[in-house]
Amino acid sequence: MNKGRLEAFSDGVIAIIITIMVLELKTPHSADLSALKPLIPTILSYVLSFIYVGIYWNNHHHMLHAVKQVRGAALWANLHLLFWLSMIPFVTSWMGENHFAQWPVALYGFVLFMNAVSFSILATVLVKQAGADSPLAKAFGKDLKGKGSMLIYALAVGLTFIDATISLALYTLVAVLWFIPDPRIERVLLGQDNK
Repeated sequence: MNKGRLEAFSDGVIAIIITIMVLELKTPHSADLSALKPLIPTILSYVLSFIYVGIYWNNHHHMLHAVKQVRGAALWANLHLLFWLSMIPFVTSWMGENHFAQWPVALYGFVLFMNAVSFSILATVLVKQAGADSPLAKAFGKDLKGKGSMLIYALAVGLTFIDATISLALYTLVAVLWFIPDPRIERVLLGQDNK
């Protein structure tokens, strides 16, 4: 079946996720700049989560650009990804409102981990449907960046109970690694070497 509906639905869900996150930002009742100080953890949580949602949207777009059609398994794998993406507003709000306490930071990391797992599952399903010689299969290769990200998330979740700041730094590190869209698909589609 045509991939257009899958892309449109995914874009709509992601737009709603971002809207929900921004609606969680509460306006201070005072006009003084000092009124923003208690909101700093909430704002920082929002910024990190917005970047993550943007990263997933961007890489989802690139991945689907390399696909001509999708089948039922891809639809379910995509819903699985959207489910975990839709959990980001909840854990973002909980983490920000509790000033980066251990359990909210740990759950935030678990949701990031599950987003990475579900994205990997979707990529695997799409590669399988496209074939081992497809541009998508060549682009993903061994997906060391994706697997490394999952490992960092798992490590960060465990480290939360030692020091939540270390976990936040690791979550930020992974976001920085993925901030520039993954060029593997573009290189393959443009006929350049897959490095």
